[in-house]
Amino acid sequence: MSGLKKIQKEDILDVALDIIREEGMNNVQARNIAKKLNCSTQPIFYQFKNMEELKEELLKKIVEVYRQYLTVDEKAPHLYRQMGEGYIRFAKQEPKLFELIFMSPNKLTTKNFITHDKKVYNDILKYVSATTGISSEERVRNFHLKMWTFTHGIATMIATKTCEISDEQISEMLTEEFKALMLLERGIDK
Repeated sequence: MSGLKKIQKEDILDVALDIIREEGMNNVQARNIAKKLNCSTQPIFYQFKNMEELKEELLKKIVEVYRQYLTVDEKAPHLYRQMGEGYIRFAKQEPKLFELIFMSPNKLTTKNFITHDKKVYNDILKYVSATTGISSEERVRNFHLKMWTFTHGIATMIATKTCEISDEQISEMLTEEFKALMLLERGIDK
């Protein structure tokens, strides 16, 4: 029996994820992955039919990393703001992954873009409704679209290193935008 460890699917995905973090998605190639794993490309194509299948699995892994940043403490206040702060923290700590998911061309409408990840979107709707007291799903969706657009702008500036914004400033900005949107929302009721 050889002392060589069999290369698993997860090993390949982990290395591919590291390549994206360091060099971007364009460098996720079988040769580059094999080089980092110190093997031939054969184990890669044993685990995956082709590079498209590998990239599909890799995208699922990236979405899971993203979801971890959106995990909130259900007992803490400001659940909705926690999610916004998590989104921005993801952009700050994982700029290449953020760029891949949120700054790459796609054919989705804004509405479809924010509803694409159903699990995250359902949590968001729940937190928006609980935080704002808005019960209409359409109004909750519209509120979130406005708040997300603002939050995405901050996250994009941070991911691209356009400007530096402290965590305290981010929290303050999100709170102020939330309050402004609440004033607008209350005006709709009148």
